[in-house]
Amino acid sequence: MQQYVNFRQIPLALINWTRQATCAGGLALAVALTLPAADVGAQGLFSPVITVNEDVITTYELQQRARFLTVLGSVQGDPLETARNDLIEDRLKRQVMREVGLTLSEDEITEGMRELAQRANLSLEEFLSGLRQAGVDPETVRDFTSAGLGWREYIRGRFLAQARPSEAEIDRAMGTAGTGSVQVLLSEIILPLTQENAAQIQELATQISELKNEAAFTASAAQFSASDSSANGGRLPWMSLSRLPPQLQEVVLGLEPGQITQPLPMQGAIAIFRMRGLREVDGRSASFAAIDYATYRIPGGRSAEALARATELRNEIDTCDDLYGINKDQNPDILFRGSKAPKDIPQDIALELARLDANESSATLTRDNGQTLLFVMLCGRTSELVAAQENARASVANALVQQRLNDLAESHVEQLKADARIEIQ
Repeated sequence: MQQYVNFRQIPLALINWTRQATCAGGLALAVALTLPAADVGAQGLFSPVITVNEDVITTYELQQRARFLTVLGSVQGDPLETARNDLIEDRLKRQVMREVGLTLSEDEITEGMRELAQRANLSLEEFLSGLRQAGVDPETVRDFTSAGLGWREYIRGRFLAQARPSEAEIDRAMGTAGTGSVQVLLSEIILPLTQENAAQIQELATQISELKNEAAFTASAAQFSASDSSANGGRLPWMSLSRLPPQLQEVVLGLEPGQITQPLPMQGAIAIFRMRGLREVDGRSASFAAIDYATYRIPGGRSAEALARATELRNEIDTCDDLYGINKDQNPDILFRGSKAPKDIPQDIALELARLDANESSATLTRDNGQTLLFVMLCGRTSELVAAQENARASVANALVQQRLNDLAESHVEQLKADARIEIQ
């Protein structure tokens, strides 16, 4: 089935299109968005092609929605098939909204359209003008906007009380009650950054952040990522939220499944993450007062020789203490060993440590403009259960609410479709 659309997130998919439309006047899109013609039949463009209960969907609406969804970048298969499912669900949603008397004013709809435009860094007039060049009529945008806004209001009105977590559930999700925690399932791409490749890597990171499906992200990870996870398409295993660097926890909680972060600058690299899942699990999740770790500097950056040395090093040692013997009679600055609060650890190192267990290591990061490979090893974590700060509680609560609203909305749409009379000509 089609996923429940979080209307406020839709404009993020427009960023790439906006750049093309404003730079090239939309002409390239007009060519790229040529869609296969639907079977119009004898009665013409406005003849019915689908009936949902008593409501009709015309050929014109079908072709317009297919074109608009293609501009949004939300089509992963046949545009007409995607538009057909989308319009059927729209009709069912509008029927429910009519039954409960939910209506939107013209000002609310216009403001919703303006929100779409603003999130693409355009005025409403510029936004609609660009869409016209891509063959999308303003009325199509209006219908799309009103359905999304109205359904969002309906879902929140009907299910918000049911979706809102209790204080005990928030405690459990954060691991402070000792009975549960939040885990996230992420994919990652880590792009090494130097002064020489900065512009190219930043452009690549932007392109990756605008990908629309898992297959494309996985292929990009396998091709470009410097992380060990690239061998698995960037996929990381389920990870306790509390293991992530504090700076990333709120970013990750703000993602819906399938969404990709904006490029995140780190020392010597750019990171991009894709959310694959979020779940509540049994078992306490610890907060860490301090993390004991070591770094060992290997000359040569990500050269074959330096990476081979990192592999040798991993095979030679069992614990962080063994690194002292490796560095004997060498420059003491080559080896760092210390214990720091999570917030005081450089973000790229903290991210590497998040995926490691005690005495595990990685050789992904670089220093000195890519000339030095940084061997990172986790020595241990000092756990400290602390009361969550209010903003952290709010982030977890919002993530739980959104997850539950999504699930309830998807289930509700499926039930509406099962009960409906849908005829496709």
